[in-house]
Parts: sequence; structure tokens; C-alpha cells
Amino acid sequence: MTVRILPLPETAPPVPDHGLGALSTDRGNLPLDSVDVHASITGLAAGIEIVQGFRNPFDVPLEATYIFPLPDRAAVTALRMEAADRVIEGRLKERGQARQDYDTAIAAGQRAAIAEEDRPDVFTMRVGNILPGERITIRLSLDQPLPHESASSATFRFPLVVAPRYIPGAPLDGERAGSGVADDTNAVPDASRISPPVLLPGFPNPVRLAVTVDIDPSGLPLTQIRSALHVVAEEGDGERTTVRLQPGERLDRDFILRLDFAPHESAALALVPDESGEEGTFSLTVLPSGEARPRPRDVVLVLDRSGSMYGWKMVAARRAAARIVDTFRAEDRFAVLSFDNVIERPRDLGSGLADGTDRNRFRAVEHLAALGARGGTEMLAPLDEGCRLLTDPTRDRVLVLITDGQVGNEDHLLAHLEPRLHGVRVHTVGIDQAVNAGFLNRLAAIGGGRCELVESEDRLDEAMEHIHHRIAAPLATGLDLHADGLEIVPDTVAPTRLGALFPGVPLQIAGRFRGAPSGTLTVRGTASDGTAWEQHATGTVTKNPATRSIWARAHLRDLEDRYTVGGPGELEQRIISASLRFGVLCRFTAFVAVDNRVATEGGTPHKVVQPVETPRGWAGAAPMAEPRMSPAAFAMEMDEDLDMYMDVDLQRSAPPPRSASMPPAPMPAAPSGPPPMPQGAPPGYGAPPPAKARPAGRPLGRARRPAGPAPSSRPAPSPLAGFQQELANVLGRLRQVPDTREERIQHLLSELLPILESIVQRMQTLSLDTKVLADLRDDLHRLRPTADQPTVSSQWTQALQVLAAFTGEAPPRRPFWKRSN
Repeated sequence: MTVRILPLPETAPPVPDHGLGALSTDRGNLPLDSVDVHASITGLAAGIEIVQGFRNPFDVPLEATYIFPLPDRAAVTALRMEAADRVIEGRLKERGQARQDYDTAIAAGQRAAIAEEDRPDVFTMRVGNILPGERITIRLSLDQPLPHESASSATFRFPLVVAPRYIPGAPLDGERAGSGVADDTNAVPDASRISPPVLLPGFPNPVRLAVTVDIDPSGLPLTQIRSALHVVAEEGDGERTTVRLQPGERLDRDFILRLDFAPHESAALALVPDESGEEGTFSLTVLPSGEARPRPRDVVLVLDRSGSMYGWKMVAARRAAARIVDTFRAEDRFAVLSFDNVIERPRDLGSGLADGTDRNRFRAVEHLAALGARGGTEMLAPLDEGCRLLTDPTRDRVLVLITDGQVGNEDHLLAHLEPRLHGVRVHTVGIDQAVNAGFLNRLAAIGGGRCELVESEDRLDEAMEHIHHRIAAPLATGLDLHADGLEIVPDTVAPTRLGALFPGVPLQIAGRFRGAPSGTLTVRGTASDGTAWEQHATGTVTKNPATRSIWARAHLRDLEDRYTVGGPGELEQRIISASLRFGVLCRFTAFVAVDNRVATEGGTPHKVVQPVETPRGWAGAAPMAEPRMSPAAFAMEMDEDLDMYMDVDLQRSAPPPRSASMPPAPMPAAPSGPPPMPQGAPPGYGAPPPAKARPAGRPLGRARRPAGPAPSSRPAPSPLAGFQQELANVLGRLRQVPDTREERIQHLLSELLPILESIVQRMQTLSLDTKVLADLRDDLHRLRPTADQPTVSSQWTQALQVLAAFTGEAPPRRPFWKRSN
């Protein structure tokens, strides 16, 4: 059983209010002490080195686990482990073999490291047999494209924290897939691999962060560099520029640089031969221009109002949705679906598509103005309902999803939606400072649309200009690629679906070719007026090695999405072969580094899972020092302070009435509710206990609305239920702990005690009776790490009895053992 913090005899007692990770030694308390990111941007591609520093502050050998993000389009091409005077290059292997090699090395007492991909943007690093006081450095090499946001700008985005994700489904019995805090479920079988523990408020900055970006425009007319979320220092000589992050920042939000360019050529084709000269990689960029002839549209707008959207994200989402509604014309039809655990619609607009009249648009904006964040992120039903509404092939069919994307069941969603999206364009708008870009980009790609990311309210106006272009009529549809004098290797073009072409929105295509690096490529399609459209580019030979790995990652992602939608078949082996051939990490392979020198006596090292920061902006209006609220409390929150000014802004953006019969816009009453969502919300935030499997025959797209009052006025669940659910989860984990004095005392002090501290404080804030839990907390404070076996057994039995009585005695679960991928 993996524990997150290991208390030893010399550790100090936990400090009140410091939360997870507050146990400390004279050398520190967490294994990860530094993250250094160095990126070199050349043109529209970046080579990146990430250096993670791990140090063992304890007096026993340690295995550290770190669940961390990387850019979802980046290709991980190398791993290196450095320890003492040893440098070990990692090898890319089939994932099962890599795990076996790692486990064998750890058991033999050798140092080892393994990096695995769990989502396109979520990875797990394990570093084992770190000796007491020793430091091990892990270096990862990446190649990353800079996606175009428009014809005149590109973005370098590097994520720094994995945000808590909503985990739907019923818990699974049997083996756990990973070391995270969430239980695996039937909807997210690997939830325990993507749910790192979260540091509570008051914890000092545990990780030194450094970010350096060297920028070489490589002939592109670079005019401006903008840092979206961080203060940076900039220096340069006119041709090259270096941007550095100021010291002292935390790993709590994405690092984003935007590069603005002057207008340049409309199409470019780069040809990069392999060293063998037999094959090579091409990269085509098309920058379209012109006007499209609009057609009547059917648009379904799906808005996430779940608990993680609290604060500025809810404000930005409502404003974005209102501005999209503003663009509808009388000949358009639309629907607005807001969702958390249920789906809600604007009043008087019915269950189908409404005409884009003044009155109907007004009702939609009125509905948006009253929305607050609450509940869980049950995303499947509203997306399925949106697809059900978009069935008329004579009209442009568009689905727009506005969300932070913080869900764990991405594969389940994509597999269900893909067959329903034929003829429907899907555009995604991601709103967060630690957004789930991997999922939102995958959904947009499958839907032949585009993804737009919004990291702040300041960015919203610029982003909305891009969004309006994307949901407007396309310049050309039915795109395909034609080669003249260049032999394209079959089934290597990425993306496989070229989708549609929109004004000012660049199209990037890559693939493999055989033979001489010469020729032209032409993109052809049908213009909005029904005439033929085409644009071509002549190849230019370049020597950028990143082109090959960036293409390989895009190709592997396409294959992985096909695997998700269509099932295993021969795709798994094809993915593995491509990954190993081109040296790029994917979900079926892993980088493993094993030191052949024996460092310890073998056995099982103590395990620590590195906690991560609470994403910036997730704390809502609550001060950092205030106690956290329970999941039930923030499930029913309604952001009354934000509504006061948001309503005014939305009324300003609402269309002016063109009919004298239209009523004046009412000001929605400020909703009441408990305090806002807390910092460090756990996975499953704001959600009720996991639901049972759906009864056979119940349609996915028809969410049942509970009888009685409207959702906004239904009675809120008792705050006590949230605390009971938290401790029920803890009780389930404690029942799995091996029957040894060492294991039990570790879990009592490192897992149960900090949680009891937090829950007792939060219950006292709500004037709930805390005597039973407070007594158990006080008993654990008196328990010493050196206590003998009878004392530990007695305390263990008492703890389980108290938790069982408080939670209603959940039945014991079978032990979890690690499950292979």
C-alpha cells in the first residue's frame, strides 16, 4: 500500500492548518524539490528539457511518485537519470516490459526510474531506491509544436499542475491501478493514476520552479511576446530573445507565452529527410483568407456549471456563452444546455431547437445570467443530447462546449460521442489556468472543429474573436490532400480528419513521404458557395529534427483515438511499433532507466506520493487561511457576489429589443447559499456518492429531472453527508493496510490524522458536533511513532470503530493490488 508522507521518529508533530505534507524533518518533507523547464523555440516548434530534482529527506530508501502534466501535443523523446556520479539513459519499451524491468530493479536494490503516459497531458514518474539524503535528477526531452491561434499569433503553453478531475461511476473492487487518492471506477478504471494528493492551504512553497524560454523567430516576422499568467524578465539582441520566469512562483497554473507575427506567406511546406534518405517527414501550414457565405445554422451551446467552474471561470463562461448567443441570426436555430449533475435549459424555449429571434436570444441570456457553479461534471448526457438535436443535414450543425474539461472519463466520452458526430462540427472552449487541454483538443479533433483556451478574463475578448470565426460559416469543407511529385506514405497523414477551413484559422498537416524531398502539396475542398477551393505549396528542404517527432506524436494520438473508439484489434501493436520506431512515448510504451549498480539491500522501499498545488483560481472568494468546506457545502454554492456585477455585464451584451412587445430584462435575484468552493477540492468535488450502473434501456441523452421544486430551489444535502463520504473513503483505504505495526502507525499518523484535523475544523465552522472525531484526533496526537505493537493495535481498532460508526459502517472492500495497464 502506498503512503504519501512517511513519519519517522525524528519528525516533528503535525502543525495545525498546514494540511497534507505538514510532517517535516530537518531535511524537508517532500521528495520533489525542484522543476526546471528550458525551452528553445525555433520558428513554430520548441525543443524542451524538463529537469525534476528528487531528494530523500528520510533515513530509509525511498520510492517517489509524481503525477505531473506535460503539453498534450508534445513528443517525449528521451529520459535520463542522474544519481551521484552515475548517468543512466532511459530506454523506450513496451509498457508492460518497462514496468517489469523497473519492479525487478527496485526489488534487487538498484536505482531506477520509469515515466508513463496516462493521458495525453498527464504522466506518472516513479523514482525508486533513492538513498537517505541522496538527490536524483530526472531529465525529460520533448519536442512541441506551437499551435496557431490565428494567422498572426502562436502560443507556447506549458502546464505545471494536474488539477483535480471529476470521477464518475461506481467504485471498482479488486486491484488499484495507481497511487492517487481517487478510487478507480467503472467509468474511469485508472482514476487512481490521475488523482495526485493536493496540498492544503498554509503549506510553504515545496518546489523551486524555474522556466527559461529562448526564442528564435527563424525568419518569421515576430512583433510581440506576451506572458499571460506570469511576470517574466525579457532580454535579447534583436534576433533572439530569452524570457525567464521570476523566482518564487508555485506550480499552480499553466505557463503561457503568446507570440504575435506580422502577416506572412499563406502556405508553407517543409520537407525533412531522414538520415537514411529513403523517407522523410513533411509539415504543411495553410493560412486561409477570404469571406465565407453564411448558411442557416443549428447550434447547440453546452455550458459546464459544475463546482470546479467556481469564481472567475463561471463569469468568463457565462460571458462567452452570451456573446455566442448574440451572434445568432433569425434564420439560425439554437439550444442552450447548462449542466452539472442535471441538464437545465432557458425557460420557455422548449426541449428542441429555438429560432434565433430577439425574444429567444433574450431568454437564453437571461438563463445564463442566473447560473452559478455547483455539483459534479456529468458531461456525457448533455453532449449526447446536443448530438440528438443536431440531425438536419441541410444546415450547418455546430456543437460548442464551454468547460474547464476537468473530467477523468475522457476515453468513455470520446468512444460514445464519435459515431454521433458525423456531420457535426465540435468546437471546445477551455476556461481555466490549469485546463484539461488534452481532452478538449481530442474532442475538437474528432468533431472536425477547433479548441480555444481561455486562461483569464483579460484573454476573453481576444478569444471570443477567434471563437466567432470558428463557429461561423467555413471557407471550405470536404478537405483532402493531393500530392504532385511527392510520394506520401499511406495512412501517415495527421490529422486524419482535416475538417473544415475557417477564415484566419491556420490548418496544419503533417505526414511521411518516400523518395526525393521535392514536389508540391495541394489542399482541395468545396467553398461555401459550392465552387471548388484549393491552395497549394511547394516543398522546401529543411533540417529541423523536431518535425519528425512532432509528426510521430500527432500520428500516435490519432491511432490512440481510433483505438479508444474502435477497440483493440491490431491497433495496439501498431501503436507500439510506431512508438518504438520513432522513439516517442505513448500510452502503450514507457521510458525506463535502470542503474546496474546495487544501491540498497533490496526489498520494498518506503513510498511517497508527491502532493501537488491547488490550481490558481480554484479557491474562489475564500481566503487561503480559512478552513476548507466540505464537498457537500461547495456542491450547493451559488456565487452571489459575482452575479451582482455579472448580471449587469450580460444585460449590456444582450441584444437590444427590436420589438416593442418585448419585456424589459429582469435582474435575476442574487442566489443564496453556503460559502464558496474551497481550495484544494478533491476529485469528485461537489458530486454525490458514485451512482450505480445505469439500468438497461435508460437513454443516455435523457437526464431525469428530480420531481419537486426546480433545481435552483431544491433542498441542499446535509453538510454532514460530505464529511461522512470523505471518512468513508479513508476507512476503505485503511481496511486495505497490511497487518503490521509499521504500516498501521504510518497510516494513522500520515493519512488519518491530517484529514481529521481538517474535518474537525470545518465541522466546527458549521457548528456541527465534533466530539467523537476530536477525541480520536487527540488520541492520535498522543500516539508516538515508537509505540509498541499492543498500543498500535488498540489505537487501530479504536480508529476503525469510530470511523465505521460515523460513516454508517460501509462494508469492507477487498484489498487493492496494482493492476497492469
